[in-house]
Amino acid sequence: EVQLVESGGGLVQAGGSLRLSCTASGFSIDDYAIGWFRQAPGKEREGVSCISSVDAGPLYADPVLGRFTISSDNAKNTVYLHMNNLKPEDTAVYNCVAAKSYLGWGCNRAEKEYDYSGQGTQVTVSS
Repeated sequence: EVQLVESGGGLVQAGGSLRLSCTASGFSIDDYAIGWFRQAPGKEREGVSCISSVDAGPLYADPVLGRFTISSDNAKNTVYLHMNNLKPEDTAVYNCVAAKSYLGWGCNRAEKEYDYSGQGTQVTVSS
């Protein structure tokens, strides 16, 4: 059974840091594109970052570029989202998603093109 479990969310003050984890089971993340999306109250859902072994490097949305870093630990079958210098506008439910990756089709895809999603973890940044 394929499963994605997010953890690491919480309440943090502006300027603080959090590390989100997305632990996969039922497949090897090395063969998959893994992405992070977020949903803030009253706002459209947006992609945050993604990573895939077939891509030249990870991708980041402009609002988080330079503050967030995505990484993977294949031994733990886990993808991390390191979030630094957090801002109140980063407050959202963060979900990780996964889809099989192929040469020429990595993680740069719409959320609907991902096959699996976790339940999400809440990140709240206070001002």
